Amino acid sequence: MLAFCGEERCTIDANGRLKLPLQFIDSFLEQDKSGEIILHCLDEGALALYGVATFKEMRYRELQQQDRIANSLLMRRNLRRFGAMSCSETISRQGRITLPESYRKRCALANSSSVVVVGIEIGVEIWNAERWEKELEAISSYEKLRAEAEINSSIERRPLL
Repeated sequence: MLAFCGEERCTIDANGRLKLPLQFIDSFLEQDKSGEIILHCLDEGALALYGVATFKEMRYRELQQQDRIANSLLMRRNLRRFGAMSCSETISRQGRITLPESYRKRCALANSSSVVVVGIEIGVEIWNAERWEKELEAISSYEKLRAEAEINSSIERRPLL
């Protein structure tokens, strides 16, 4: 089984809990039998879920630069962003997680609403359905531009006959 791949529609219940799709639960439990995960609000308006080890690895390099943090406003702001917009949660025996109210608000994830849970290979993202459609459009537009640039580049490099 591929870890953290696929897309599922799910519902946030009236108490702000989300039952994760089984394939994602299994992928998290393969990483950490305790079911502990990290929730992190993304700037693009989704909520990311990572295994603890994955999150620590993502943050490791930046946190190793402690001598620069004291002298860098940007680094301190980034630390504040990660600190304020990240928390740990444990997947319940029923496969549910509770999404903090402030995170639900920031990511437009309303109680009793349908959301899209997307595998991103290193974890999953929870998206408001409308935002997910816009993200798919943005991805498609970017890929078309990239393909056009690649074609134009290959035409420019083609030897003249």
